[in-house]
Amino acid sequence: MYRSFRRPWNSFFKHLILKVLGMKNFLEVVGYCPICERDVTFCSKQEWLRDHFLCSVCGSIPRERALMRVIKDYYPDYRSLRIHESSPGGRGASIKLRNECREYSSSHFFPDIDPGEHHPTYGHRCENIESMTFRSKEFDLFVTQDVMEHIYDPDKAFREIARVLKPGGAHIFTVPLINKCKPTERWAELGEDGQPVFLHKPEYHGNPIDPEGSPVTMHWGYDISQYITSVSSMATSIIAIDDLKAGIRAEFIDVLMSKKP
Repeated sequence: MYRSFRRPWNSFFKHLILKVLGMKNFLEVVGYCPICERDVTFCSKQEWLRDHFLCSVCGSIPRERALMRVIKDYYPDYRSLRIHESSPGGRGASIKLRNECREYSSSHFFPDIDPGEHHPTYGHRCENIESMTFRSKEFDLFVTQDVMEHIYDPDKAFREIARVLKPGGAHIFTVPLINKCKPTERWAELGEDGQPVFLHKPEYHGNPIDPEGSPVTMHWGYDISQYITSVSSMATSIIAIDDLKAGIRAEFIDVLMSKKP
């Protein structure tokens, strides 16, 4: 099963601390990182590679490297494209896109900030992915990393993403496909008090702007591809990559690409 998790400190510094302590690596591989684009060592102290198979230089994890591989392969001119990322993290692919793409923008949802305004501390624009203030046909690429399992109304979210994409644009994203060949399950609903009402065992994942974490609302399966197409008319592919020399190996690191007609 996919594990709920919270990161109390940056994974890169965790890697350094463990190295200093001399703990034996579960897996260590010399390779080339698609994010920092350098010869590096990928290593993990734990069997759960998804969160712990780190790049020795940029501290990225496998799903971030897989996402960046897909962006590079399908949109090699990504640096010149208009890209928006919803709920970016503080490392890996998010930092690369922010630093290298001149028309990159980002947003998080802040309950105490008006939609479309920027948070005075974090600097990100406030947007609710289920109802965004962007104009239609504004972006070439829309990026999310492990966000869509935390959405209460995914129908609205996928339709909104399709609306803000230019024709031929794409939503490129990671989401843990926990259920694999089993049907997708709703895991939580939004209560009248604004708090999650869990339909199964409560589950939270780490959130870069909230120490309490984000409630898991969906356990997606491979049927997510057909679901997205049915609600948004975007043809969706599931791209599975296993490339140990690029540090892309772990459970639940599929990359999805939904293309607007």
